[in-house]
Amino acid sequence: MKTLESTLIDIGANLTSRAFAKDLHDVIARAVSQGVDKMLVTGTSLEHSEAALQLCEAYAGRLYSTCGIHPHHAGEWTRTTADQLKDLADHACVRAIGECGLDYNRNFSTPHDQRYAFEAQLELAAELQLPVFLHQRDAHDDFVKLLEHWRPQLVGGVAHCFTGNADQARAYLDLDLDIGITGWICDERRGQDLQQAVKHIPVDRLMIETDAPYLMPRDLPHELAVQLQPRRNEPMTLPHVCRAVAGCMNTDAERVASHSTQRASQLFSLDD
Repeated sequence: MKTLESTLIDIGANLTSRAFAKDLHDVIARAVSQGVDKMLVTGTSLEHSEAALQLCEAYAGRLYSTCGIHPHHAGEWTRTTADQLKDLADHACVRAIGECGLDYNRNFSTPHDQRYAFEAQLELAAELQLPVFLHQRDAHDDFVKLLEHWRPQLVGGVAHCFTGNADQARAYLDLDLDIGITGWICDERRGQDLQQAVKHIPVDRLMIETDAPYLMPRDLPHELAVQLQPRRNEPMTLPHVCRAVAGCMNTDAERVASHSTQRASQLFSLDD
């Protein structure tokens, strides 16, 4: 398959996952060989945010990171967590606060704890004038309510791994948020709402991501699939996600690639 002319930015890759512990260098090399020039390593807890920062310092100019507390870990929030995140965010590699938000699907933390940790991170992002890297699952109304309050004080944000419908996409666009699309769009079973929703997202408000090692595209071509470990997604699949998004938008993959890269560079200040 021909490589896209535009270089790509994977705005969400969980490279601190144990799944990559043994061959991370090769994973990054494969991504670069497919035109994925930069990757944003997701921080989901204090531990993973610190590990993400260390990775970025080891791969300066290639990897950048976020720092935050995922709603699954909201119950771990203490009176010192905000200060610890603030210290991490002081490093040049860190370009966003998050992954933060609400997830009522499995409630690994109580909804109350999730809302508290989410709002605390929105406040921190406003103070530091960093964009927010957002997560929402089965909590749309509460999520929007908190963002409506804090959005005027935020420099920007992206609804990471968006899997919702057109109405939800419009709600996030009305909040002047960007929207991140993963290989979920390649799922013929669960991705139908998303496949329709992307038609209503302006191409310059959309970014692409893999959420590796999760969300392996179900329709990945054989020549790519054979390079991957079973059930482990990698950033190298990002061009496939780009083409899938373009197909649903009835536009050219190069157009999606160019706009996604440009918007990611702007939001996360990746041109330095």
